[in-house]
Amino acid sequence: MTARLFVLKTPENQGVVDVAEGDPSISVVPVGPYFSISAPSTIVIDRRATGCRHAVWYSAVAGLDQSVITQHDKDALRVEAR
Repeated sequence: MTARLFVLKTPENQGVVDVAEGDPSISVVPVGPYFSISAPSTIVIDRRATGCRHAVWYSAVAGLDQSVITQHDKDALRVEAR
């Protein structure tokens, strides 16, 4: 199953997209005003690598597709297929 989340295309969220694009197991595709970020199993994004401040970090996820957030704290975002 595929883990998938959506992030709104905004300058504030670009760090999340950049870190996801840097992982060869993660696919990032623009879908309308969002980025679809998906992986065959688990997506893990390190908050510090994104450069996002806490307020942006905690509001970056716009939606999920057949997935669940299993970690979303000051260290990382982990999304797994449901």
